[in-house]
Amino acid sequence: MSIFQRHAVTALAAAIAAGCLATPALAAAPMAKTPAPGYYRIMLGDFEVTPLSDGTVDLPVEQLLADKADKTKTTLAKHHLKTPLETSVNAYLINTGAKLVLVDAGAGSFFGPTLGKLIANMKAAGYSPEQVDEIYVTHFHGDHAGGLVNNAQIVFPNAVLRAGKNEADYWLSQENMDKAKDKGGFQAAMAAVQPYVKAGKFKAIEGDVELVPGIRAHGTGAHTPGHTTYMVESKGQKLLVIGDLIHVAPVQMAEPKVTISFDSDQKAAAAARKKEFDAAAKGGYMIGGAHLQFPGLGYLATEGKGYRFIPVNFTQMR
Repeated sequence: MSIFQRHAVTALAAAIAAGCLATPALAAAPMAKTPAPGYYRIMLGDFEVTPLSDGTVDLPVEQLLADKADKTKTTLAKHHLKTPLETSVNAYLINTGAKLVLVDAGAGSFFGPTLGKLIANMKAAGYSPEQVDEIYVTHFHGDHAGGLVNNAQIVFPNAVLRAGKNEADYWLSQENMDKAKDKGGFQAAMAAVQPYVKAGKFKAIEGDVELVPGIRAHGTGAHTPGHTTYMVESKGQKLLVIGDLIHVAPVQMAEPKVTISFDSDQKAAAAARKKEFDAAAKGGYMIGGAHLQFPGLGYLATEGKGYRFIPVNFTQMR
């Protein structure tokens, strides 16, 4: 390269660095306005755990929590949140290496267009409904059981469905529905579960038992008559899938005595939350919540009269 050429290149580089050369204006790229697929993944010992998002639902929590509305709004504001609160609905897919187990099934079509995304996110995560061997439902509220069916047809054709016996006895009882003022919950539970019952694919859980190696059921009741949590353990690492032991973390972590109108037994629900959360904080194991901010995984530490939630650290699973 000649001296002249070297000087020309140097001058051009300097001009570009100084912004002296005009570049053509480009139109702004269109906004995508779509989220990333709603799944996350961690290893728990030898088990692969994939939290799945079913979407979110806006809840007027200031009307639902057993606390003053203004106080709830103030607490949420401190967490940069507002009402109605965009609330996650999560499920957990556990691959033990021998069985593929789904804990809770989302809302399906039971709660409107902002939910019902579990199957799409399951497929994005690399799995299909046909691969699921077992489904463990924490309870039969529509946002946990609605995704079991689509147009009254079974969504998971090869799976055995399991839930607490007390839950099945309560929600699948025509007599109980006839006595109830609000029959909607019974109708939803029957619509979601009866296809599995009729197909011989439902098996009730009686007592605290191991369902498959590494996953144990524990009945808590309180939120619903047969509400059940599931302890997942591999190589000494533990994850407790807690279902609806908590709904509004910014409020109920600090004040666990605050209950929500969805709890069938308010006093017992607060007691169940304290018992399970105390054990998790003392034991140092993870919890996975249906309504904790997706992916809903983290640890608990006692703080004052309540708890501090410590979300899991992001991992690339190296």
